[in-house]
Amino acid sequence: MSTSPADPHLPAVHLRPPRNWINDPNGLVFHDGHYHVFFQYNPHGPQHSNVHWGHFRSPDLIHWEPFPVALTPTPGGYDADGCYSGNAVSVDGSLLAFYSAHRKDRWWQPVTTARSHDDGRTWTKRPELLIAEPPAGTTMFRDPYVWRQDGRWRLLVGAALDDGRAAALLYESDDLETWAYLGPFHTSDVAKGSGPVGWECPQYATFGGRSVLVVSDWTPLSGPSHTTVHTGSEQRGRFTPDASPAPLDHGPDLYAPALLKAPGEDRWLLWGWAWEARDDSWAHEDGWAGVLTLPREVTLTADGTVAQCPARELLALRGERVLHGTGHVTRSEPAGLGEVGRAFDLTATLVPDTTGTSGLRLVTSADGSEFLDISLDPAAGHLVVDRGHASRDPRARTGAYTVPCPAAARPGTPVELRVVVDGSIAEVYLDGQVLTLRFYPVGDGPWRLEARTTGTGRGEFTVEAWNLALENARPDTLLSGRRTAAPTPASRATPSPSPSPSPTM
Repeated sequence: MSTSPADPHLPAVHLRPPRNWINDPNGLVFHDGHYHVFFQYNPHGPQHSNVHWGHFRSPDLIHWEPFPVALTPTPGGYDADGCYSGNAVSVDGSLLAFYSAHRKDRWWQPVTTARSHDDGRTWTKRPELLIAEPPAGTTMFRDPYVWRQDGRWRLLVGAALDDGRAAALLYESDDLETWAYLGPFHTSDVAKGSGPVGWECPQYATFGGRSVLVVSDWTPLSGPSHTTVHTGSEQRGRFTPDASPAPLDHGPDLYAPALLKAPGEDRWLLWGWAWEARDDSWAHEDGWAGVLTLPREVTLTADGTVAQCPARELLALRGERVLHGTGHVTRSEPAGLGEVGRAFDLTATLVPDTTGTSGLRLVTSADGSEFLDISLDPAAGHLVVDRGHASRDPRARTGAYTVPCPAAARPGTPVELRVVVDGSIAEVYLDGQVLTLRFYPVGDGPWRLEARTTGTGRGEFTVEAWNLALENARPDTLLSGRRTAAPTPASRATPSPSPSPSPTM
């Protein structure tokens, strides 16, 4: 199947091939001056089957080069039905990928490896499985994550236990070949109601003496569910949380995130998989499904909260500022802010009207009937992203989703947002929190932004937006990471199946 380059829902700056299926980001690694991002990939259609590892690399997180497919299932082999999730390390001048070997005739996915000596262009699989059998007492076993710590190699595997708990299982090695099982690194409580039954894609990051464990919750009834972050510290091979589990992302459309320690600095990067929020029939018509989020920087704040923001390099994608508005809005007089493209980066400072909801509306049809709302609800203390009217096509999913925002309930308190929209994905950042959401506008008008309120008072706003495109990236911006100049005050809103999958950015 092919995808027309004119497909308005294909992202312009988010990473994915122009056609066919992708899901989990895998094998994030920095090697020989390049970032490498692998991902689950079906080169033959827009459905989850025949899973390979697709591959891109970049020197700067902006310009991505498509590479040949890295891993392909071997007919009749130990991975005959798919090369599933895992990660990669750079060692001894080569790339070593760890992955889940899938066969339909076994319930577990053994861990195995493949090695590349030519920067990821070609790969050689090991002849036998690395970890062939799961430990006793497990009912799910997949998705290795390998890292180096205190002179030893360590490995987590996502699992479910026969007593109803989800788990991340810990192994250690001196040589990446012989692995000793040390037991559960961390487990959930026994599942009750809608609690997790298994953990997929465990990821681990250290921040000084503290650490973060990210897991993707999975149930046998509904499959992938959501992603949870646990903060705490390790003691003798066991992770001890010091806070309640929290969602990594507040939206409905992010799963299986993967972490990468950036080279030469104390910085962690994260990509996630944003799945489709439309009927399969629509995705099949268009010939593609799935997109990776933009890379995010992940930090651990002093109070133990995991915070995320777009990677600083992404400022280089901004073109000239296309709108700037500052002023106030009432229920009887919404403020038109101006037009934006289908890929844009927006910053906003909002002082909400405490008598109602107020915020921004992205209008995508000429008659105003199709729109995405991003608003503050002071009564609930939430930011709300509502896609209930975001597509005229009934095959698109609807729903409203929230991010906690206590500041919205305090009169006169400004709330700062950053919103990145790209074709059919929106990533909304609020005070270190993120909400990822897919939406599918089919309206006939240019996209435009409005500031609105439903209350009897007034809301105040300052909004800036820049259209995004790869051709905007300038060497001076990439090197310095400098930001665009601060806004100028104004009294009212002023408009101002290929072996080498080609990326959309």
